[in-house]
Amino acid sequence: MKRNNNILSAAIAATLLTPVAALAQVDTSEWNCEYCPFEDGYSAAVDAGVKYVSDDAARFGNGTGLDEKGAYVDLGGNGRYVKNGTQVSWYAEDLGTSSRVLNISAGKPGKFAVALGYRELPYRQFDNTSTIFSSSAPGVLALPSNWVTAGTTGGFTALDASLIPVNIEKDRQILEIGGKYLPTRKVKLYADYSRQQRDGVNVMAGSRFTQSAFLPRPVDDYTDQINAGVKFSVGPVNLGLAYLGSFYRNKNTSLTWDNPFTTSAGAEQGRLALEPDNDFQQLSLSGIYRDETFNTVVAFSTAFGRGEQTTQFLPYTINSALPVLGLPSASLDGQVDTSNYALTVTARPSKRMNVKLSYRHDERDNQTPVSMWSRVVTDTFPDSALEANVPYSFERGRLNLSGAFKLLDTVTISGGYDRNRFDRDYQEVAEQTEDTGWGKVRWRPTSYLEASLRGGSSQREIDAYNNDIAAYYGQNPLMRKYNLAYRYREFAEMSVSASLPEKPISVGLTYLWAEDSYSQSKLGMTDGEENRVNVDFSWAVSDATSVYLSAGTEMIDASQTGSEAFAGPDWTAVHEDAFIHYGGGFRIAGLGEKTDLTLDYTHSDGETKINFAGQNVSNNPLPDLESTMDSLRLSLNYNASERMDVNLGIRYEQFDTADWALDGVLPDTIPVVLTMGATSWDYDVWVVGIGVRYRIGGKEAESD
Repeated sequence: MKRNNNILSAAIAATLLTPVAALAQVDTSEWNCEYCPFEDGYSAAVDAGVKYVSDDAARFGNGTGLDEKGAYVDLGGNGRYVKNGTQVSWYAEDLGTSSRVLNISAGKPGKFAVALGYRELPYRQFDNTSTIFSSSAPGVLALPSNWVTAGTTGGFTALDASLIPVNIEKDRQILEIGGKYLPTRKVKLYADYSRQQRDGVNVMAGSRFTQSAFLPRPVDDYTDQINAGVKFSVGPVNLGLAYLGSFYRNKNTSLTWDNPFTTSAGAEQGRLALEPDNDFQQLSLSGIYRDETFNTVVAFSTAFGRGEQTTQFLPYTINSALPVLGLPSASLDGQVDTSNYALTVTARPSKRMNVKLSYRHDERDNQTPVSMWSRVVTDTFPDSALEANVPYSFERGRLNLSGAFKLLDTVTISGGYDRNRFDRDYQEVAEQTEDTGWGKVRWRPTSYLEASLRGGSSQREIDAYNNDIAAYYGQNPLMRKYNLAYRYREFAEMSVSASLPEKPISVGLTYLWAEDSYSQSKLGMTDGEENRVNVDFSWAVSDATSVYLSAGTEMIDASQTGSEAFAGPDWTAVHEDAFIHYGGGFRIAGLGEKTDLTLDYTHSDGETKINFAGQNVSNNPLPDLESTMDSLRLSLNYNASERMDVNLGIRYEQFDTADWALDGVLPDTIPVVLTMGATSWDYDVWVVGIGVRYRIGGKEAESD
């Protein structure tokens, strides 16, 4: 895949123009301390080495950039230079991979700070996919010149010879520039700019009524974001005024593709609109008031924003055999106004008691004009019926009240009440409230033992289910969407932690149980239950040696009903998810006086069972969905001298999955769907790396 490195080039150029001694690591904790200067001098550590990856594996490279077999340069480091109170720092990591990070900052504590950052985030999904399509122009996918159309995939005589490999993957490059200035100790001005640029290949389905083809959809877009404001304090009050601007641009406004199936004249191509350009801008005001006399803190925020989308519409169809239908408007002229208000009051009326009250209101007011639209179904069938676009709006209010009281020196009780309220437009449930109550008891008889028990329940009510809106969407009037349905939930959580008073050994246990009941739903989700247990053990054998173990399991069960005949329930499905994990490791420092050894191992298993029963469905369960992963990391660090360390790292990961939706589904397996032949993940990868860390400056530089 072709990489776009314009942002990377700019970041590297900025680095090369900075004196080596002036490169420094960005440390958020240091810059949050506005008045904490460092002593003059410089120090740096440079990492250099090489890694070797044993096999190609897309998922292993997701986030790491180590997706292909071969050698990778391992470069990184950090450092700081300080002179007369002004400091410059730098930080670099994984510069030899597509997950590289580079940060540079400079400033004078209490006066100003500027920073430049660049990072990449690789997303890897499949490296075993293939397609018959090739890009003939930006946003256009063409069939091979010798392609033979047919009514089903079984008639694609040129399929095997036309398939070409294509990876489903994307890369995200993020450039960040920011600065702040403190004209006084009570005022801070700041401004940040970032650009997130994405390029790669995703999967999109190009439908032709009863036929469909999976398309290698190109991704090439970016988002510019600006965040600027001022913070200042007036006595016990801290205030902040801020502006947020987000601007999304898509270089591909549509995707056009040749139809591989036999079709009517004029429908040889299809086209879909892609994500449109859009803007969002917001102004906000926030503040905090502290009253030490009454031990009270009041925090508030308010924000007003507007999102706009005015991208020009595409025609109803590109089918030249159909009559040209006029659009009611040239663009959506979309506008959504947002408003947010929040207030939190925290008080400590006595040494044994504290209370907290908070309220938040969110509103999305969709001002998009409503028009009547015709349709051309999959660029093939014109539909004379008119349909209006739906400008969804909603209001949401959240009220939270909680408190804690130290009943005894060893016992603390706490509790709370939450209420969430929704008001919606153009949805089956216009008004909805959910009330939650909970209580907790914590027992701490000694500094070595602590136990807690928390439990509660919540009830989500709906005012009424609007069957007219459900019918408008073609929905069974008995159907209840799980997020809009009545629900009663009970939950409980227990935790115990203990450590031996005479030995550095600690043990922790947590258990969570939750149960949901959708007792008023005839179709849809009916009930669910979750059980989760985790156990942790750690032992500091000595000042140089420590050992840890952990294990856990999670069970999630859910049931639903459905209707094959658009009537009452005539089938049920039960989902059973089971997950288990365990692992452990140790660290030995000063082995042979100069060697540190670290080992970590993790194993996890997941299994999903789906069972069906009903009049018109098979009683045979679907094949189980399964996943197994083993992960091992070994690090050996040798302190060769006061300034140099040599590190040997070994990493192993095995990941095996079974997914009936992918396994055995070749491009022509489904007669009316041309797929890309993706298979579920199954790989074993070893990564072996050796590197050197060399330190310069430090104490020797302070006397310079």
